[in-house]
Amino acid sequence: MERVCYRCGARVGTAERIGRRDACLQCGSDLHCCRNCAFHDRAYNNACRETQAERQVDKEAGNFCEYFAFRTAVPPAAGAGARPDPKARLEALFQKRK
Repeated sequence: MERVCYRCGARVGTAERIGRRDACLQCGSDLHCCRNCAFHDRAYNNACRETQAERQVDKEAGNFCEYFAFRTAVPPAAGAGARPDPKARLEALFQKRK
């Protein structure tokens, strides 16, 4: 599991703490924001599973939330970057069977 930017998927690193002004080196987006937080979940009130957290209007802007915990993601498998062509998949799906 590793830390990755919500916007571009770049590896963030293993810094102990992500500050409010820290930004992704790849795309420049704020790192200490709701979209990078482990508690961020659109299905919950204010899109946050932490009930004590203050409401953040802009989920992509840096904030001072005390409950922020950087989410982790499973690193992509080797060669997983190549996606199959959607058109080829549809053609294969609807191709007549012989």
